[in-house]
Amino acid sequence: MQIVGQFLYKHTFARKNENMESAIRIFAYDCVIYRKIINNADTEKLQKSLDRLGEWAIENAMKINPSKSKAIRFTRARAKNPLNYLLMGTLIPEVNSCKYLGIILRSDLSWADQVNYTVKKACKALHFTMRILKMGNNNTKSLAYMSIVCPILEYGATCWDP
Repeated sequence: MQIVGQFLYKHTFARKNENMESAIRIFAYDCVIYRKIINNADTEKLQKSLDRLGEWAIENAMKINPSKSKAIRFTRARAKNPLNYLLMGTLIPEVNSCKYLGIILRSDLSWADQVNYTVKKACKALHFTMRILKMGNNNTKSLAYMSIVCPILEYGATCWDP
């Protein structure tokens, strides 16, 4: 049933995407709306896209939880105006970092949070593997390392080290 639900969701949302002025990316039930902001007109177009998303949700009896939404600006500029985007009448909170498809994205375009998170997770997996396979042979240890620890280290590597 979930596959059918995702298909219907994506099909219905794809029709809505045709009227959007901002780019949209959908993965499962998550949605990202983004736009390069150069001037106030771009800010207004992004807000208009958020308004259309809210209207679409009401028309299609879909529930959107605005409190789970986040606004983030990717820039290295020092002076920043606050982001004041609304979704269904609720202010979307501005954050300095967010997780998207398992990758931590920071507003200053630094990968420090992602690297620290990955190293910590890989160390936990490595220690777990070492505890379980204390007496195992080298082939078993190598196989466990390659199948448990390496995928953690390699996940999303093309994002932060192309």
